[in-house]
Amino acid sequence: MDTTVTTVEEENVWGGGNRPLGASYGKLMMWFFIVSDALTFSGFLASYGFSRFKFIETWPIADEVFTHVPFFHGNYPMYYVAFMTFILIMSSVTMVLAVDAGHHMKQKKVILYMFLTIIGGAIFVGSQAWEWATFIKGDYGAVETKGGRILQFVKADTGERAALSEFAASLPDERVNLSREKGVWYMDEGTLPTYTVNEVKEGLKANPNILIRTETITDEGEKTLLTREESLQKINDATMVVEGANLYRNEYGSRLFADFFFFITGFHGFHVFSGVVINIIIFFNVILGTYQRRGHYEMVEKVGLYWHFVDLVWVFVFTFFYLV
Repeated sequence: MDTTVTTVEEENVWGGGNRPLGASYGKLMMWFFIVSDALTFSGFLASYGFSRFKFIETWPIADEVFTHVPFFHGNYPMYYVAFMTFILIMSSVTMVLAVDAGHHMKQKKVILYMFLTIIGGAIFVGSQAWEWATFIKGDYGAVETKGGRILQFVKADTGERAALSEFAASLPDERVNLSREKGVWYMDEGTLPTYTVNEVKEGLKANPNILIRTETITDEGEKTLLTREESLQKINDATMVVEGANLYRNEYGSRLFADFFFFITGFHGFHVFSGVVINIIIFFNVILGTYQRRGHYEMVEKVGLYWHFVDLVWVFVFTFFYLV
């Protein structure tokens, strides 16, 4: 008798039907999407981890790459990235408050908290765009060797990075000014760097305070710094000047680092941007009273699930890409 009752109860719980476990169709589909997207991000982060492990000796140090803060000059490692992370986490908190207000049918509070969520998401997307622009532009410059290795420059007295503009020599004969009336035009040539390899070489030779450091990371977790004699010898391997980062060159080190940076943060940024757009649509529907007339704010809850997922993914990206 007891066995029969237990069996019937289990069938009632797990028997399925149109609404298994009481979840609506829309909410269930959102969970399916989140799980599939989580697997996609997991694959990307796993690929990043394998690549970093393989090239661990030459992988760029995040604290030396992400050192910029808008409107401030100086070295502020990870400060702005931490600010971006804080903003995104707080937007997730406001989304929780919006969902809770929706459960209590408080339209004005849903409007307020969704507005704050949208503002937080917009700040994050704008900050990520600024970070991309800064990463692409670069601020120090480096040279690339025949083997594709990056050589950076350091001030011997302070140990700080030295920008090419601080020591590169000016050789007028290195550049030929061409005009439409007089000159040769190359349609497939890329943008020329600010300085030539010869100008960097001559500047290094003329300035005894400048040393070269290579991509190779020592046991102490710092890049290998060459002596003055080694620097003068190593500069002869330089083949081109690299300024900033793109999919082909990266002044900060391994080009794979730049590839993963653009792809993973760009893919996540697209998710955040999409979430902001969706939140704006839902926000205006809340203002128009659409969900108040329906008698529930389930749509706010569904978009909230997506927003929390995007927030959680960034926690992993921030941890593996910036902190570890």
